[in-house]
Amino acid sequence: MADIHIDDFFHDCAKTLVHLYNVFPRLTSLYVDDIITPVPVDEFGLPGKRHQACFDSFLWLAREGYIHYSERVRLEGLDQVVLTEKSFLRLGMPGLKTEQEDLPEPMLQKQRTLGWQFRETLKSGTTHQLNQLCQHFFTCKA
Repeated sequence: MADIHIDDFFHDCAKTLVHLYNVFPRLTSLYVDDIITPVPVDEFGLPGKRHQACFDSFLWLAREGYIHYSERVRLEGLDQVVLTEKSFLRLGMPGLKTEQEDLPEPMLQKQRTLGWQFRETLKSGTTHQLNQLCQHFFTCKA
């Protein structure tokens, strides 16, 4: 059985980290709708399971020390969010091996970082590649 919920979790975490890395060091608001396609609420006005899972990935990242935030915005998002030092340093660390070794060294160094690799994998990579990057990010020591 495929663990689609884990694939979604890794996707939500990667997109959240890249979103915050792109605005670092500014404090920003982070909404579920910034990360996933908006999901309609149910007949009681409650968000769907996919929306809740994305929001819970924000809270997990905060509990595990990857992001800081000042307050929740209902079940829609978080306010005054920023990467922690741990995340910032990890996103600047070398990620998985790259294929393009014929580029100038400064460009290679930038493309070897997890931040760069997350961006590129979110644009045109596979779910398997994204899962591998997330696992590397969560297990490396900064």
